[in-house]
Amino acid sequence: MTTLTPAPPAQRAGEADRAAGPVRRLAAALHRRPRVRLAALLTAPLLWLVLAYLGSLAALFLSAFWTTDSFTSEVVRVWSAQNFQELVTSPVYRTVALRTVGVALTVTVLCALIAFPLAFYTARVASPRRRPLLVVAILTPLWASYLVKVYAWRLILSEGGPLDWVLKPLGLTGPGYGLTATVLVLTYLWLPYMILPLHTALEQLPDSLLHASADLGARAGRTFVSVVLPLVWPAIAAGSVFTFSLSLGDYITVQIVGGKTQLIGNLVYSNVTLNLPLAAALGTVPVAVIVLYLLAVRRTGALRSL
Repeated sequence: MTTLTPAPPAQRAGEADRAAGPVRRLAAALHRRPRVRLAALLTAPLLWLVLAYLGSLAALFLSAFWTTDSFTSEVVRVWSAQNFQELVTSPVYRTVALRTVGVALTVTVLCALIAFPLAFYTARVASPRRRPLLVVAILTPLWASYLVKVYAWRLILSEGGPLDWVLKPLGLTGPGYGLTATVLVLTYLWLPYMILPLHTALEQLPDSLLHASADLGARAGRTFVSVVLPLVWPAIAAGSVFTFSLSLGDYITVQIVGGKTQLIGNLVYSNVTLNLPLAAALGTVPVAVIVLYLLAVRRTGALRSL
């Protein structure tokens, strides 16, 4: 009488793979090779990043070294640093660049100052039942159209508009259209991007640290500076990346409520059809500023715990 010995596990696995379909065999092969699986998952987004995003930035940077025929406005593919020299030497472009960075920094600071008390209330003061509703209320402006919100603010800030009606009994008037209106509207537009990370950071703040600070005799201001601020600083840095970058590249808001105010985005938009290489050179300024800003934030160590 012959006895049948069972096949080794590896042999049985191989027979099962051969019996399965090609999709199942591929899934089994990827399961046994995690590095190959990770490479397959990252290939498509990395290709999109390199070709679509970084490729477009490279094309933008290269076209900034071309020139334009002054008579026909046609692009002349002759290498020259004239556009960058004009950006550095022209006082108009320097002023607009500094104004744009100043607006972005002002919007970021205002968003942080307004967002912190709101986030503190939603995360630490409001009851657990109300917190989801408050978060939804914060997100609600993001669901509306960008243009609808900006044109609504144009109506509010118009001469004789709702803001003037409210301030008239006090003997005041609204700011009208200009730089102040641009900062105000941009702060309203990007405020949720600062509130959300702050809300998450404050919600995760341990109560024991606050109680320990109070037990040691620290007042509210000292607790905020020594305990709360260092723990939520990464969230502020994360929110500032959004508010700063979005304000730096915006050009629609300033066209609608900015009056005669000019920012880098407006100059890029106005020169695209007239002087494409100069517009490309202007477009490299926000990219360079954002890179420097990210490096500065990274050196502070605020992004390590994100």
